[in-house]
Amino acid sequence: MTYTIGIIGGTGREGKGLAYRWAKAGHQVIIGSRSEEKALAAAADLAAMLPQDAKILGMTNAEAVARCDIAVLTVPFSAHAETLTALKDLLKGKILIDVTVPLNPAKVTRVSMPPEGSAAQQAQKILGEEVQVVAAFQNIAYEHLLNDEKVECDVLVCGTGKEARRTVIGLVQDVGLTGWDAGVIENAVVLEGLTSILIGLNIQHKVSSAGIKITGIPE
Repeated sequence: MTYTIGIIGGTGREGKGLAYRWAKAGHQVIIGSRSEEKALAAAADLAAMLPQDAKILGMTNAEAVARCDIAVLTVPFSAHAETLTALKDLLKGKILIDVTVPLNPAKVTRVSMPPEGSAAQQAQKILGEEVQVVAAFQNIAYEHLLNDEKVECDVLVCGTGKEARRTVIGLVQDVGLTGWDAGVIENAVVLEGLTSILIGLNIQHKVSSAGIKITGIPE
């Protein structure tokens, strides 16, 4: 099944990497940004890398959310609450995939969670029950997504509603990765916290792509 996917703050590495993979898989992707000019430039850059029939557009965050079936949030945590508050009405009735990690810029290797418990839980509190918030993609080295590399990393997916999680796991597969149902939104603290641990491992071992794999489950 194909969707129109709106990526809020999609001009950064996270957004562009996911946009590239989803557009290549046949979804229509809308790159969103506070600046329409930046969104159009990012969409043009990606279009040059994709087949001619790929569907990728650039517009403001609000326009991207209004036109999408599924929204994806890839902004820094410092802009998380403000961005969601501004887009709250437009997100009603949609699935929001929250990729945000609440990193402390001064101590990125130390897990740091907001009072709500996680960025995903903060999003759910701001948006209310009319939006299904799903946490995913926190632990992927996004630069590899743009290079058509096979990414040796699984994706844990948790959030409100089993059907919403199932939909997002399908989108994980479209990116070329394996997704696992990690349960309710309260479990997002684990997904988000793993990012700080992986950053620490990257620093220790002078790499950029530490990830996770789930083992012991028969295919």
